Amino acid sequence: MRLILASSSTYRQQMLERLGIPFAAIAPMVDETPRADETPATLAQRLSVAKALAVSSEHPDAVVIGSDQVATIDGEPIGKPGSYDRAHAQLQQLSGQTVQFHSALCVTNGQRTEVDDVVTVCRFRTLSNDEIVAYLEREQPFDTAGSAKAESLGIALMESMRSDDPTAIIGLPLIALARMLRSFGMNPLTHGWPPRA
Repeated sequence: MRLILASSSTYRQQMLERLGIPFAAIAPMVDETPRADETPATLAQRLSVAKALAVSSEHPDAVVIGSDQVATIDGEPIGKPGSYDRAHAQLQQLSGQTVQFHSALCVTNGQRTEVDDVVTVCRFRTLSNDEIVAYLEREQPFDTAGSAKAESLGIALMESMRSDDPTAIIGLPLIALARMLRSFGMNPLTHGWPPRA
């Protein structure tokens, strides 16, 4: 079985490389518009499944990974800012607040589908305008939910982070993913080992 990551995200591709299983990355064609009255957790899970199934339908010989992350404050989803001004407004809103990041994960082979949602709770520091401006100019996190790249300088925005999986905040929860891949016969510790001569 081949492994495919249903994503064009370089962050997710870099994360998946850590498991050492060869894979292809294919961008899924999925409408990511939230539905009316859809909770952030439901949205993240629905999109992770939709991405995985969209690619799986074209590649029935593969195990396909779909993932999506939705940040939320007080039950309201926070998207990717897309611009400097929106990122600045987001970080002003998140300053001193507690934010939940839902990192949903789906693995399917077209016959069987597993889904999980790993939650990371982040408490943002109270941020000055100078800190926000300096961060945005240095990091340019305009393609990241909540405008915070916790894998790099964004960690300095945080007062605390709590999660069962420290990789979830980056968008691909590797502990959950390794467990799910094992159930599909792809153990990261033994897959392709020992190497063939």
